[in-house]
Amino acid sequence: MKKVFAGLALFAATISVSSCATRESAINDLQNFSYELRDNSQYYTAKKWKKAVTKFGRIRREIARHDYTVAERQRIGKLEGDCARYMVRGAKDGVMDHVLGIGSEIQGILDAIGIKQ
Repeated sequence: MKKVFAGLALFAATISVSSCATRESAINDLQNFSYELRDNSQYYTAKKWKKAVTKFGRIRREIARHDYTVAERQRIGKLEGDCARYMVRGAKDGVMDHVLGIGSEIQGILDAIGIKQ
């Protein structure tokens, strides 16, 4: 009987740790993406911007799958704002205008997080 309880406890601990790791990895992905945009977005071609918008959407969908504390939500909001700021700069530079639909896609993302261009 002790082995059954020990096995259940180990299983529960494994699930809770992996759940936290997944939640945190989604935030880490957003942070790394923000750093990527900060460091390299000024050199992006239209093709790279399209990939960046797709990646941003994927990361946001992953984040939406989890529940976060108020502090984590604030961190996520700051990181999303940073990403949006770099995207706005790219839009102002006109690079993204060369990709069909990319401007409206980015504007939709920015509108969703409350940033007007």
